[in-house]
Amino acid sequence: MRKQIVRREFKKEFADSLHELHPLLRRVYAARHVQSSQELDRNVESLLSYQSLLGLETAISLLVAAVQQNQRILIVGDFDADGATSTAVAVRALRSFGADHVQFLVPNRFAYGYGLTPELVAAAASFSPNLIITVDNGIANHTGVEAAKALGIKVIITDHHLPAPTLPPADAIVNPNQSGDVFPSKNLAGVGVIFYVMLALRRQLANENWFEKKRIPEPNMSRLLDLVALGTVADLVQLDHNNRILIHQGLRRIRAGQCIPGIIALLELSDREFSRAVASDLGFAVAARLNAAGRMDDMSLGIECLLCDDAVRVRAMARTLDQLNEERKSVEHDMQAQALAALNKLNSNLQTDLPKGLCLFDESWHQGVIGILASRIKDRFHRPVIVFAPGNTDELKGSARSIAGLHIRDVIALIDVQHPKLIQKFGGHAMAAGLTISRDSLDGFMKAFDSIVSTQVTESQLQHTLMSDGELLADELNLDVASMLRDSGPWGQAFPEPLFDDTFRILEQRIVGDKHLKLRLGKGEKILEAMAFFVDTDKWPNHRCDSIRAAFRLDVNEYKGRRNIQLIIEYMESMEP
Repeated sequence: MRKQIVRREFKKEFADSLHELHPLLRRVYAARHVQSSQELDRNVESLLSYQSLLGLETAISLLVAAVQQNQRILIVGDFDADGATSTAVAVRALRSFGADHVQFLVPNRFAYGYGLTPELVAAAASFSPNLIITVDNGIANHTGVEAAKALGIKVIITDHHLPAPTLPPADAIVNPNQSGDVFPSKNLAGVGVIFYVMLALRRQLANENWFEKKRIPEPNMSRLLDLVALGTVADLVQLDHNNRILIHQGLRRIRAGQCIPGIIALLELSDREFSRAVASDLGFAVAARLNAAGRMDDMSLGIECLLCDDAVRVRAMARTLDQLNEERKSVEHDMQAQALAALNKLNSNLQTDLPKGLCLFDESWHQGVIGILASRIKDRFHRPVIVFAPGNTDELKGSARSIAGLHIRDVIALIDVQHPKLIQKFGGHAMAAGLTISRDSLDGFMKAFDSIVSTQVTESQLQHTLMSDGELLADELNLDVASMLRDSGPWGQAFPEPLFDDTFRILEQRIVGDKHLKLRLGKGEKILEAMAFFVDTDKWPNHRCDSIRAAFRLDVNEYKGRRNIQLIIEYMESMEP
Protein backbone atom coordinates (compact mmCIF):
# COMPACT_ATOMS: atom_id res chain seq x y z
CA MET A 1 0.00 0.00 0.00
CA ARG A 2 1.40 3.37 -1.00
CA LYS A 3 2.12 5.65 1.92
CA GLN A 4 2.17 9.40 2.22
CA ILE A 5 5.12 11.11 3.88
CA VAL A 6 4.13 14.27 5.74
CA ARG A 7 6.57 16.44 7.65
CA ARG A 8 5.79 17.28 11.23
CA GLU A 9 5.10 20.84 12.22
CA PHE A 10 6.38 22.34 15.44
CA LYS A 11 6.02 25.60 17.29
CA LYS A 12 9.13 27.73 17.21
CA GLU A 13 8.52 28.94 20.75
CA PHE A 14 8.66 25.32 21.98
CA ALA A 15 12.00 24.80 20.24
CA ASP A 16 13.35 28.11 21.54
CA SER A 17 12.54 27.06 25.11
CA LEU A 18 14.90 24.10 24.64
CA HIS A 19 17.82 26.33 23.68
CA GLU A 20 20.41 24.29 25.60
CA LEU A 21 19.87 21.24 23.36
CA HIS A 22 21.30 20.27 19.99
CA PRO A 23 19.31 22.04 17.22
CA LEU A 24 18.04 18.73 15.85
CA LEU A 25 16.75 17.64 19.26
CA ARG A 26 15.00 20.99 19.71
CA ARG A 27 13.10 20.38 16.49
CA VAL A 28 12.32 16.75 17.32
CA TYR A 29 11.09 17.44 20.86
CA ALA A 30 9.09 20.52 19.84
CA ALA A 31 7.30 18.42 17.20
CA ARG A 32 6.26 16.11 20.06
CA HIS A 33 4.83 19.09 21.97
CA VAL A 34 7.60 19.27 24.57
CA GLN A 35 7.46 22.83 25.87
CA SER A 36 10.18 22.91 28.49
CA SER A 37 13.27 21.05 29.66
CA GLN A 38 11.33 19.97 32.78
CA GLU A 39 9.33 17.61 30.55
CA LEU A 40 12.59 15.89 29.62
CA ASP A 41 13.66 15.29 33.22
CA ARG A 42 13.98 11.51 33.60
CA ASN A 43 14.99 11.41 37.27
CA VAL A 44 12.96 9.16 39.53
CA GLU A 45 12.26 12.12 41.84
CA SER A 46 10.12 13.62 39.07
CA LEU A 47 7.62 10.75 39.09
CA LEU A 48 4.04 11.69 39.92
CA SER A 49 2.98 11.03 43.49
CA TYR A 50 0.64 8.10 44.17
CA GLN A 51 -1.40 10.09 46.68
CA SER A 52 -4.09 11.28 44.25
CA LEU A 53 -5.04 7.79 43.05
CA LEU A 54 -8.69 7.19 43.87
CA GLY A 55 -9.33 4.18 46.09
CA LEU A 56 -5.71 3.88 47.16
CA GLU A 57 -6.30 4.57 50.85
CA THR A 58 -8.86 1.77 51.14
CA ALA A 59 -6.66 -0.62 49.18
CA ILE A 60 -3.64 0.11 51.37
CA SER A 61 -5.65 -0.44 54.54
CA LEU A 62 -6.67 -3.90 53.29
CA LEU A 63 -3.14 -4.71 52.15
CA VAL A 64 -1.51 -3.65 55.42
CA ALA A 65 -3.88 -5.94 57.30
CA ALA A 66 -3.21 -8.79 54.88
CA VAL A 67 0.58 -8.48 55.22
CA GLN A 68 0.66 -7.97 58.99
CA GLN A 69 -1.85 -10.75 59.68
CA ASN A 70 -0.04 -13.13 57.31
CA GLN A 71 -3.16 -13.68 55.24
CA ARG A 72 -3.18 -15.80 52.09
CA ILE A 73 -2.91 -13.42 49.12
CA LEU A 74 -3.61 -14.48 45.54
CA ILE A 75 -2.54 -12.31 42.61
CA VAL A 76 -4.78 -12.79 39.56
CA GLY A 77 -3.02 -11.61 36.43
CA ASP A 78 -3.55 -11.45 32.70
CA PHE A 79 -2.04 -13.54 29.91
CA ASP A 80 -0.10 -10.77 28.15
CA ALA A 81 3.26 -9.15 28.95
CA ASP A 82 1.68 -6.30 30.92
CA GLY A 83 -0.25 -8.84 32.99
CA ALA A 84 2.84 -11.01 33.49
CA THR A 85 5.04 -8.12 34.62
CA SER A 86 2.23 -6.79 36.83
CA THR A 87 1.96 -10.18 38.50
CA ALA A 88 5.73 -10.38 38.98
CA VAL A 89 5.85 -6.86 40.50
CA ALA A 90 3.06 -7.70 42.96
CA VAL A 91 4.53 -11.05 44.00
CA ARG A 92 8.11 -9.78 44.32
CA ALA A 93 7.04 -6.68 46.24
CA LEU A 94 4.75 -8.47 48.69
CA ARG A 95 7.30 -11.18 49.41
CA SER A 96 9.97 -8.54 50.04
CA PHE A 97 7.56 -6.88 52.50
CA GLY A 98 7.48 -10.07 54.57
CA ALA A 99 4.23 -11.60 53.26
CA ASP A 100 4.72 -15.36 53.50
CA HIS A 101 1.65 -16.63 51.66
CA VAL A 102 1.63 -14.97 48.22
CA GLN A 103 0.74 -16.97 45.15
CA PHE A 104 -0.43 -16.12 41.66
CA LEU A 105 -3.00 -17.43 39.23
CA VAL A 106 -3.23 -16.39 35.61
CA PRO A 107 -6.13 -17.56 33.46
CA ASN A 108 -5.36 -19.82 30.55
CA ARG A 109 -7.06 -17.94 27.72
CA PHE A 110 -8.32 -21.16 26.14
CA ALA A 111 -9.95 -22.46 29.33
CA TYR A 112 -11.12 -19.38 31.23
CA GLY A 113 -10.95 -16.36 28.95
CA TYR A 114 -9.93 -12.93 30.15
CA GLY A 115 -9.93 -11.62 33.71
CA LEU A 116 -11.51 -12.61 37.00
CA THR A 117 -14.36 -14.75 35.69
CA PRO A 118 -16.58 -16.88 37.95
CA GLU A 119 -14.86 -19.97 36.52
CA LEU A 120 -11.46 -18.58 37.50
CA VAL A 121 -12.75 -17.76 40.98
CA ALA A 122 -13.78 -21.40 41.35
CA ALA A 123 -10.22 -22.40 40.46
CA ALA A 124 -8.83 -19.75 42.81
CA ALA A 125 -10.81 -21.18 45.69
CA SER A 126 -8.40 -24.14 45.81
CA PHE A 127 -5.74 -21.68 47.09
CA SER A 128 -8.07 -20.69 49.99
CA PRO A 129 -7.16 -17.01 49.62
CA ASN A 130 -8.23 -14.37 52.12
CA LEU A 131 -7.56 -11.67 49.53
CA ILE A 132 -7.48 -11.56 45.74
CA ILE A 133 -5.61 -8.74 44.02
CA THR A 134 -6.24 -8.37 40.31
CA VAL A 135 -3.50 -6.83 38.19
CA ASP A 136 -4.11 -5.50 34.67
CA ASN A 137 -7.69 -6.79 34.81
CA GLY A 138 -10.83 -6.85 36.93
CA ILE A 139 -12.53 -3.59 36.06
CA ALA A 140 -14.97 -5.41 33.76
CA ASN A 141 -15.42 -8.56 35.89
CA HIS A 142 -18.61 -7.88 37.85
CA THR A 143 -19.76 -11.50 38.08
CA GLY A 144 -16.28 -12.74 39.01
CA VAL A 145 -16.00 -10.27 41.88
CA GLU A 146 -19.49 -11.26 43.05
CA ALA A 147 -18.45 -14.94 42.98
CA ALA A 148 -15.36 -14.19 45.09
CA LYS A 149 -17.36 -12.15 47.60
CA ALA A 150 -19.88 -14.98 47.90
CA LEU A 151 -16.99 -17.21 49.01
CA GLY A 152 -15.91 -14.66 51.63
CA ILE A 153 -12.82 -13.55 49.67
CA LYS A 154 -11.94 -9.87 49.70
CA VAL A 155 -11.05 -8.36 46.30
CA ILE A 156 -8.82 -5.43 45.38
CA ILE A 157 -8.92 -4.48 41.71
CA THR A 158 -5.88 -2.79 40.19
CA ASP A 159 -6.39 -2.07 36.50
CA HIS A 160 -5.98 0.57 33.83
CA HIS A 161 -8.59 -0.47 31.28
CA LEU A 162 -11.55 1.80 30.70
CA PRO A 163 -14.42 1.00 33.07
CA ALA A 164 -18.09 0.58 32.26
CA PRO A 165 -20.60 3.00 33.85
CA THR A 166 -21.06 0.52 36.74
CA LEU A 167 -18.07 -0.76 38.69
CA PRO A 168 -17.67 -4.27 40.13
CA PRO A 169 -18.48 -4.58 43.88
CA ALA A 170 -14.83 -4.97 44.90
CA ASP A 171 -13.56 -3.98 48.35
CA ALA A 172 -11.22 -1.47 46.69
CA ILE A 173 -10.53 -0.33 43.13
CA VAL A 174 -7.39 1.47 41.98
CA ASN A 175 -7.63 2.53 38.34
CA PRO A 176 -6.57 6.01 37.15
CA ASN A 177 -9.26 5.83 34.46
CA GLN A 178 -12.22 5.42 36.79
CA SER A 179 -14.60 8.32 37.15
CA GLY A 180 -13.55 10.83 39.80
CA ASP A 181 -9.86 9.88 39.80
CA VAL A 182 -7.64 12.97 39.56
CA PHE A 183 -4.29 11.23 39.11
CA PRO A 184 -2.64 13.40 36.42
CA SER A 185 -1.63 10.56 34.08
CA LYS A 186 -4.31 8.34 32.57
CA ASN A 187 -1.71 6.40 30.60
CA LEU A 188 -0.29 4.05 33.23
CA ALA A 189 -0.07 0.44 32.11
CA GLY A 190 -1.35 -2.24 34.46
CA VAL A 191 2.20 -2.73 35.73
CA GLY A 192 2.45 1.00 36.47
CA VAL A 193 -0.74 0.89 38.55
CA ILE A 194 0.37 -2.02 40.73
CA PHE A 195 3.85 -0.48 41.10
CA TYR A 196 2.23 2.68 42.50
CA VAL A 197 0.08 0.60 44.85
CA MET A 198 3.15 -1.25 46.10
CA LEU A 199 5.01 2.07 46.56
CA ALA A 200 2.19 3.32 48.77
CA LEU A 201 2.05 0.04 50.69
CA ARG A 202 5.80 0.09 51.34
CA ARG A 203 5.51 3.64 52.69
CA GLN A 204 2.62 2.77 55.02
CA LEU A 205 4.37 -0.34 56.34
CA ALA A 206 7.50 1.75 56.98
CA ASN A 207 5.41 4.37 58.82
CA GLU A 208 4.13 1.60 61.09
CA ASN A 209 7.70 0.33 61.73
CA TRP A 210 6.77 -2.99 60.16
CA PHE A 211 10.20 -3.68 58.67
CA GLU A 212 11.93 -3.01 61.97
CA LYS A 213 9.53 -5.36 63.75
CA LYS A 214 10.13 -8.07 61.15
CA ARG A 215 13.88 -7.35 61.16
CA ILE A 216 13.99 -7.11 57.40
CA PRO A 217 15.48 -4.24 55.36
CA GLU A 218 13.06 -1.74 53.89
CA PRO A 219 12.83 -2.81 50.23
CA ASN A 220 14.27 -0.61 47.49
CA MET A 221 11.37 -0.25 45.05
CA SER A 222 13.64 0.84 42.20
CA ARG A 223 14.60 -2.83 41.91
CA LEU A 224 11.21 -3.41 40.30
CA LEU A 225 11.62 -0.76 37.60
CA ASP A 226 13.02 -3.20 35.02
CA LEU A 227 9.69 -5.05 35.14
CA VAL A 228 7.73 -1.79 35.08
CA ALA A 229 9.64 -0.64 32.00
CA LEU A 230 9.06 -3.94 30.21
CA GLY A 231 5.31 -4.02 30.88
CA THR A 232 4.84 -0.35 29.99
CA VAL A 233 6.61 -0.73 26.64
CA ALA A 234 4.84 -4.02 25.88
CA ASP A 235 1.34 -2.65 26.41
CA LEU A 236 1.83 0.23 23.93
CA VAL A 237 0.42 2.84 26.31
CA GLN A 238 1.14 6.46 25.53
CA LEU A 239 4.58 7.52 26.67
CA ASP A 240 3.70 10.66 28.57
CA HIS A 241 6.35 12.23 30.79
CA ASN A 242 5.63 9.90 33.72
CA ASN A 243 5.80 6.74 31.63
CA ARG A 244 9.03 7.92 30.00
CA ILE A 245 10.59 8.25 33.45
CA LEU A 246 9.47 4.74 34.41
CA ILE A 247 10.92 3.27 31.21
CA HIS A 248 14.15 5.27 31.35
CA GLN A 249 14.83 4.25 34.93
CA GLY A 250 14.08 0.60 34.16
CA LEU A 251 16.40 0.67 31.14
CA ARG A 252 19.17 2.18 33.28
CA ARG A 253 19.00 -0.83 35.59
CA ILE A 254 18.89 -3.26 32.67
CA ARG A 255 21.92 -1.67 30.97
CA ALA A 256 23.82 -1.86 34.25
CA GLY A 257 22.95 -5.55 34.62
CA GLN A 258 20.94 -4.75 37.77
CA CYS A 259 17.80 -6.48 36.58
CA ILE A 260 16.15 -9.86 36.89
CA PRO A 261 17.86 -12.78 35.12
CA GLY A 262 14.80 -13.40 32.94
CA ILE A 263 15.11 -10.11 31.07
CA ILE A 264 18.83 -10.62 30.40
CA ALA A 265 18.23 -14.21 29.21
CA LEU A 266 15.47 -13.15 26.80
CA LEU A 267 17.57 -10.28 25.45
CA GLU A 268 20.53 -12.59 24.87
CA LEU A 269 18.34 -15.15 23.09
CA SER A 270 17.32 -12.45 20.63
CA ASP A 271 20.93 -11.33 20.07
CA ARG A 272 20.50 -8.05 21.96
CA GLU A 273 23.14 -6.79 24.37
CA PHE A 274 21.55 -5.82 27.68
CA SER A 275 24.20 -3.10 28.10
CA ARG A 276 22.81 -1.28 25.02
CA ALA A 277 19.11 -2.05 25.42
CA VAL A 278 16.54 0.52 24.29
CA ALA A 279 12.75 0.53 24.61
CA SER A 280 12.21 -1.17 21.25
CA ASP A 281 14.37 -4.11 22.40
CA LEU A 282 12.00 -4.66 25.30
CA GLY A 283 9.03 -4.67 22.94
CA PHE A 284 10.32 -6.67 19.99
CA ALA A 285 12.68 -9.04 21.78
CA VAL A 286 11.61 -9.60 25.39
CA ALA A 287 7.85 -8.95 25.29
CA ALA A 288 7.38 -10.94 22.07
CA ARG A 289 8.86 -14.05 23.67
CA LEU A 290 7.06 -13.48 26.95
CA ASN A 291 3.73 -13.04 25.16
CA ALA A 292 4.28 -16.29 23.28
CA ALA A 293 3.60 -18.20 26.50
CA GLY A 294 0.15 -16.65 26.85
CA ARG A 295 -0.62 -16.95 23.14
CA MET A 296 0.46 -20.54 22.56
CA ASP A 297 0.33 -22.23 25.97
CA ASP A 298 0.07 -20.76 29.47
CA MET A 299 1.47 -17.45 30.74
CA SER A 300 2.41 -19.11 34.02
CA LEU A 301 5.70 -20.09 32.36
CA GLY A 302 6.41 -16.46 31.47
CA ILE A 303 5.63 -15.30 35.00
CA GLU A 304 7.85 -17.99 36.52
CA CYS A 305 10.66 -16.77 34.26
CA LEU A 306 10.19 -13.26 35.67
CA LEU A 307 10.11 -14.52 39.27
CA CYS A 308 13.04 -16.91 39.16
CA ASP A 309 16.47 -15.72 40.33
CA ASP A 310 18.34 -18.92 39.42
CA ALA A 311 20.23 -18.08 36.20
CA VAL A 312 20.42 -21.72 35.04
CA ARG A 313 16.69 -22.37 35.45
CA VAL A 314 15.89 -19.00 33.90
CA ARG A 315 17.88 -19.79 30.75
CA ALA A 316 15.99 -23.07 30.34
CA MET A 317 12.65 -21.26 30.71
CA ALA A 318 13.77 -18.55 28.30
CA ARG A 319 14.65 -21.18 25.68
CA THR A 320 11.17 -22.66 26.02
CA LEU A 321 9.66 -19.19 25.57
CA ASP A 322 11.83 -18.70 22.49
CA GLN A 323 10.59 -22.00 21.04
CA LEU A 324 6.98 -20.98 21.69
CA ASN A 325 7.68 -17.70 19.90
CA GLU A 326 8.99 -19.58 16.86
CA GLU A 327 5.82 -21.66 16.91
CA ARG A 328 3.78 -18.47 17.12
CA LYS A 329 5.59 -17.02 14.10
CA SER A 330 4.81 -20.11 12.03
CA VAL A 331 1.12 -20.06 12.96
CA GLU A 332 0.93 -16.32 12.35
CA HIS A 333 2.55 -16.67 8.91
CA ASP A 334 -0.08 -19.19 7.82
CA MET A 335 -2.94 -17.13 9.24
CA GLN A 336 -1.69 -13.99 7.54
CA ALA A 337 -1.52 -15.76 4.17
CA GLN A 338 -5.10 -16.95 4.63
CA ALA A 339 -6.27 -13.47 5.64
CA LEU A 340 -4.64 -11.80 2.64
CA ALA A 341 -6.13 -14.40 0.31
CA ALA A 342 -9.57 -13.70 1.79
CA LEU A 343 -9.13 -9.96 1.32
CA ASN A 344 -7.99 -10.42 -2.28
CA LYS A 345 -11.08 -12.51 -2.90
CA LEU A 346 -13.25 -9.85 -1.25
CA ASN A 347 -12.03 -7.19 -3.62
CA SER A 348 -9.24 -7.01 -6.16
CA ASN A 349 -8.77 -3.27 -5.57
CA LEU A 350 -7.61 -3.56 -1.97
CA GLN A 351 -6.43 0.03 -1.57
CA THR A 352 -9.72 1.79 -2.14
CA ASP A 353 -12.71 -0.53 -1.94
CA LEU A 354 -12.23 -2.51 1.24
CA PRO A 355 -14.77 -1.95 4.02
CA LYS A 356 -13.66 0.86 6.30
CA GLY A 357 -13.97 -1.48 9.26
CA LEU A 358 -12.52 -4.93 8.55
CA CYS A 359 -13.69 -8.12 10.27
CA LEU A 360 -12.01 -11.43 9.49
CA PHE A 361 -12.72 -14.98 10.67
CA ASP A 362 -11.51 -18.45 9.84
CA GLU A 363 -12.46 -21.67 11.57
CA SER A 364 -8.82 -22.80 11.73
CA TRP A 365 -7.36 -19.65 13.27
CA HIS A 366 -5.54 -19.77 16.61
CA GLN A 367 -7.16 -17.72 19.34
CA GLY A 368 -3.80 -16.77 20.84
CA VAL A 369 -2.49 -15.18 17.63
CA ILE A 370 -5.48 -13.13 16.44
CA GLY A 371 -4.23 -9.97 18.16
CA ILE A 372 -0.97 -10.05 16.21
CA LEU A 373 -2.81 -10.82 12.98
CA ALA A 374 -5.16 -7.88 13.58
CA SER A 375 -2.11 -5.62 14.04
CA ARG A 376 -0.48 -6.89 10.85
CA ILE A 377 -3.61 -6.39 8.74
CA LYS A 378 -4.20 -2.97 10.30
CA ASP A 379 -0.65 -1.92 9.48
CA ARG A 380 -0.92 -3.20 5.91
CA PHE A 381 -4.27 -1.67 4.98
CA HIS A 382 -4.45 1.14 7.53
CA ARG A 383 -7.97 0.69 8.78
CA PRO A 384 -9.46 -0.69 12.00
CA VAL A 385 -9.48 -4.49 12.10
CA ILE A 386 -11.14 -7.15 14.23
CA VAL A 387 -9.98 -10.74 13.82
CA PHE A 388 -12.10 -13.58 15.20
CA ALA A 389 -11.21 -17.17 16.08
CA PRO A 390 -13.30 -20.00 17.53
CA GLY A 391 -13.76 -19.89 21.30
CA ASN A 392 -15.69 -22.25 23.52
CA THR A 393 -18.79 -24.00 22.14
CA ASP A 394 -20.65 -21.46 19.97
CA GLU A 395 -18.48 -18.43 20.88
CA LEU A 396 -16.09 -16.41 18.78
CA LYS A 397 -13.23 -14.51 20.40
CA GLY A 398 -12.24 -11.26 18.75
CA SER A 399 -9.18 -9.02 18.96
CA ALA A 400 -9.41 -5.46 17.64
CA ARG A 401 -6.75 -2.96 16.57
CA SER A 402 -7.36 0.62 15.52
CA ILE A 403 -5.80 3.54 13.68
CA ALA A 404 -5.06 7.00 15.06
CA GLY A 405 -8.17 9.04 15.68
CA LEU A 406 -10.59 6.13 16.17
CA HIS A 407 -11.24 4.89 19.71
CA ILE A 408 -11.87 1.20 19.12
CA ARG A 409 -13.36 0.40 22.53
CA ASP A 410 -15.84 3.25 22.13
CA VAL A 411 -16.82 1.89 18.70
CA ILE A 412 -17.52 -1.54 20.21
CA ALA A 413 -19.44 0.09 23.09
CA LEU A 414 -21.58 1.98 20.55
CA ILE A 415 -22.34 -1.26 18.72
CA ASP A 416 -23.37 -2.76 22.07
CA VAL A 417 -25.77 0.14 22.65
CA GLN A 418 -27.28 0.11 19.17
CA HIS A 419 -27.38 -3.70 18.86
CA PRO A 420 -27.75 -5.00 22.44
CA LYS A 421 -27.68 -8.73 21.61
CA LEU A 422 -24.65 -8.84 19.33
CA ILE A 423 -21.84 -8.70 21.91
CA GLN A 424 -21.52 -10.92 24.97
CA LYS A 425 -18.64 -9.00 26.60
CA PHE A 426 -15.88 -6.60 25.67
CA GLY A 427 -13.15 -4.34 27.05
CA GLY A 428 -10.00 -2.51 26.09
CA HIS A 429 -8.34 0.77 25.13
CA ALA A 430 -8.40 3.39 22.40
CA MET A 431 -6.11 1.37 20.13
CA ALA A 432 -6.83 -2.25 21.13
CA ALA A 433 -9.77 -4.20 22.49
CA GLY A 434 -11.11 -7.71 22.94
CA LEU A 435 -14.63 -9.07 22.69
CA THR A 436 -16.73 -12.21 22.62
CA ILE A 437 -19.71 -12.79 20.34
CA SER A 438 -21.78 -15.81 19.38
CA ARG A 439 -21.20 -17.48 16.01
CA ASP A 440 -24.71 -16.54 14.92
CA SER A 441 -23.91 -12.87 15.51
CA LEU A 442 -20.87 -12.66 13.22
CA ASP A 443 -22.59 -11.40 10.06
CA GLY A 444 -24.63 -8.84 11.98
CA PHE A 445 -21.58 -7.67 13.90
CA MET A 446 -19.49 -7.28 10.73
CA LYS A 447 -22.14 -5.06 9.17
CA ALA A 448 -22.59 -3.01 12.34
CA PHE A 449 -18.83 -2.55 12.73
CA ASP A 450 -18.30 -1.31 9.19
CA SER A 451 -21.37 0.94 9.42
CA ILE A 452 -20.28 2.67 12.63
CA VAL A 453 -16.64 2.94 11.57
CA SER A 454 -17.77 4.50 8.29
CA THR A 455 -19.48 7.30 10.19
CA GLN A 456 -16.45 8.01 12.36
CA VAL A 457 -13.45 7.96 10.02
CA THR A 458 -12.63 10.12 7.03
CA GLU A 459 -10.88 9.11 3.84
CA SER A 460 -7.84 11.08 4.95
CA GLN A 461 -7.66 9.01 8.17
CA LEU A 462 -7.56 5.85 6.05
CA GLN A 463 -4.57 7.17 4.12
CA HIS A 464 -1.45 5.66 5.66
CA THR A 465 0.64 8.66 6.59
CA LEU A 466 4.22 8.58 7.83
CA MET A 467 5.07 11.58 9.96
CA SER A 468 8.61 12.72 9.22
CA ASP A 469 10.89 15.05 11.13
CA GLY A 470 12.17 16.30 7.77
CA GLU A 471 15.57 16.11 6.14
CA LEU A 472 18.89 15.80 7.89
CA LEU A 473 21.75 18.05 7.00
CA ALA A 474 24.77 16.35 5.49
CA ASP A 475 26.80 16.90 8.66
CA GLU A 476 23.98 15.37 10.76
CA LEU A 477 24.31 12.01 9.01
CA ASN A 478 26.94 10.80 11.43
CA LEU A 479 27.51 8.42 14.32
CA ASP A 480 27.35 11.12 17.01
CA VAL A 481 23.87 12.24 15.95
CA ALA A 482 22.66 8.64 15.66
CA SER A 483 23.93 7.94 19.19
CA MET A 484 22.37 11.15 20.51
CA LEU A 485 18.96 10.22 19.13
CA ARG A 486 19.23 6.68 20.46
CA ASP A 487 19.93 8.02 23.95
CA SER A 488 17.29 10.77 23.90
CA GLY A 489 14.23 8.55 24.33
CA PRO A 490 12.65 6.42 25.45
CA TRP A 491 10.65 6.51 22.25
CA GLY A 492 7.34 4.77 21.73
CA GLN A 493 3.59 5.22 21.52
CA ALA A 494 2.60 8.92 21.18
CA PHE A 495 6.29 9.85 21.54
CA PRO A 496 7.63 8.28 18.36
CA GLU A 497 11.24 7.70 17.51
CA PRO A 498 12.50 10.35 15.07
CA LEU A 499 11.81 9.52 11.43
CA PHE A 500 13.40 11.45 8.58
CA ASP A 501 12.94 11.51 4.83
CA ASP A 502 15.19 12.23 1.87
CA THR A 503 16.18 11.04 -1.60
CA PHE A 504 19.22 8.83 -2.17
CA ARG A 505 21.13 7.23 -5.04
CA ILE A 506 21.22 3.44 -4.92
CA LEU A 507 24.78 2.22 -5.19
CA GLU A 508 24.17 -1.42 -4.22
CA GLN A 509 21.14 -3.52 -3.31
CA ARG A 510 20.81 -7.18 -2.36
CA ILE A 511 18.57 -9.49 -0.36
CA VAL A 512 19.91 -10.90 2.92
CA GLY A 513 18.19 -13.36 5.21
CA ASP A 514 15.56 -14.19 2.55
CA LYS A 515 13.44 -11.06 2.99
CA HIS A 516 15.57 -8.09 4.05
CA LEU A 517 17.10 -5.60 1.62
CA LYS A 518 20.63 -4.38 2.30
CA LEU A 519 21.60 -1.18 0.49
CA ARG A 520 24.48 1.21 0.02
CA LEU A 521 23.11 4.68 -0.64
CA GLY A 522 24.66 7.88 -1.81
CA LYS A 523 23.78 11.40 -0.70
CA GLY A 524 26.09 14.02 -2.10
CA GLU A 525 29.56 12.78 -1.25
CA LYS A 526 28.35 10.61 1.61
CA ILE A 527 28.00 6.83 1.27
CA LEU A 528 25.61 5.24 3.79
CA GLU A 529 24.72 1.69 4.76
CA ALA A 530 20.97 0.98 4.99
CA MET A 531 18.57 -1.86 5.77
CA ALA A 532 14.93 -2.33 4.79
CA PHE A 533 13.36 -5.23 6.65
CA PHE A 534 10.65 -7.59 5.34
CA VAL A 535 10.53 -6.14 1.83
CA ASP A 536 8.30 -7.45 -0.96
CA THR A 537 10.80 -9.67 -2.78
CA ASP A 538 8.66 -9.47 -5.92
CA LYS A 539 9.57 -5.77 -6.09
CA TRP A 540 13.03 -5.61 -4.50
CA PRO A 541 15.80 -5.62 -5.41
CA ASN A 542 14.87 -3.44 -8.38
CA HIS A 543 17.87 -2.92 -10.63
CA ARG A 544 15.95 -0.59 -12.92
CA CYS A 545 15.71 1.81 -9.99
CA ASP A 546 18.74 4.02 -9.39
CA SER A 547 17.26 6.30 -6.71
CA ILE A 548 14.64 6.22 -3.96
CA ARG A 549 12.73 8.51 -1.67
CA ALA A 550 12.92 6.97 1.78
CA ALA A 551 11.52 7.47 5.26
CA PHE A 552 14.21 6.26 7.63
CA ARG A 553 15.53 6.15 11.17
CA LEU A 554 19.14 6.62 12.19
CA ASP A 555 20.63 3.62 13.93
CA VAL A 556 23.97 2.59 15.39
CA ASN A 557 25.17 -0.74 14.03
CA GLU A 558 27.76 -2.58 16.13
CA TYR A 559 29.70 -5.47 14.62
CA LYS A 560 32.91 -6.99 15.98
CA GLY A 561 33.53 -3.97 18.16
CA ARG A 562 33.04 -1.45 15.35
CA ARG A 563 30.24 1.10 15.46
CA ASN A 564 28.81 2.59 12.27
CA ILE A 565 25.83 4.67 11.31
CA GLN A 566 23.05 2.76 9.54
CA LEU A 567 19.76 3.90 8.05
CA ILE A 568 16.74 1.75 8.94
CA ILE A 569 14.29 2.30 6.11
CA GLU A 570 10.64 2.25 7.15
CA TYR A 571 9.30 3.01 3.66
CA MET A 572 10.75 3.68 0.24
CA GLU A 573 9.47 4.67 -3.17
CA SER A 574 11.25 4.07 -6.43
CA MET A 575 12.15 7.23 -8.29
CA GLU A 576 12.75 5.47 -11.61
CA PRO A 577 11.94 7.67 -14.63
